[in-house]
Amino acid sequence: MTDKFARIRVVLVNTTHPGNIGGAARALKNMGLRSLYLVAPKQYPADRAVWRAANAVDVLDNAVVVDSLDQALAGCGLVLGTSARDRRIPWPLLNPRECGEKVWQEATHHDVAMVFGREDRGLTNEELQKCNYHVHIPANPEYSSLNLAAAVQVLCYEVRMASLADSEGQSPGPAQWDLPPARAEDVALYFEHLEQALVDIGFHDRENPRQTMTRLRRLYGRIRLDEMELSILRGVLTAIQNQSYRLARAKEALPPAKAE
Repeated sequence: MTDKFARIRVVLVNTTHPGNIGGAARALKNMGLRSLYLVAPKQYPADRAVWRAANAVDVLDNAVVVDSLDQALAGCGLVLGTSARDRRIPWPLLNPRECGEKVWQEATHHDVAMVFGREDRGLTNEELQKCNYHVHIPANPEYSSLNLAAAVQVLCYEVRMASLADSEGQSPGPAQWDLPPARAEDVALYFEHLEQALVDIGFHDRENPRQTMTRLRRLYGRIRLDEMELSILRGVLTAIQNQSYRLARAKEALPPAKAE
């Protein structure tokens, strides 16, 4: 049987306080998870992280430290980002229970990442746009600021509860599909290709982008492209670009118009 816990990553982005890294490691081990990714932490390794981790030092020892969020998400078919506030352009939103269930179901087929942002300001809009879903923990509105390690504990607990429901035959199980969803890094390359194609045909202006790419990311995120669908779309973009280049060359080859 697939070790689904091993396929679930907890990703911490630019963590400032090493104690929170240790606290997060402890939260993972409490709930049976063990895959911790650290994106450019401010202080790590650090004694305070080890102290806070208590008996979860093995999770710290195996933590993967990377320079960018894209590196942390490589290979993942599902990415969920935590968000504490409403955004100008809302994203598909899950509560913690729905998050735990979806993470556990999809870990049957591919790696999954739950992404947590900085202690003071969370994830940036650009980082959140790399996520398929946003997750909001409905804390007390009069005091809604959660410690980072506490937020990790909440979502890891919900994953644990989903696993227990599954073991008791109470889980609906993963949705079946003929092909796996496109991986995060391939989706990122697609959006680079899409933006360039839209620039080439004069539809998109990088100097005045408005919300075009953000809304397109949200659209595709709702669809959850599979590997073949993404490959087809890449082929369509290439064909559009090739035709655009041919038309541009043909126009350049035309003789100059004669003045009447």
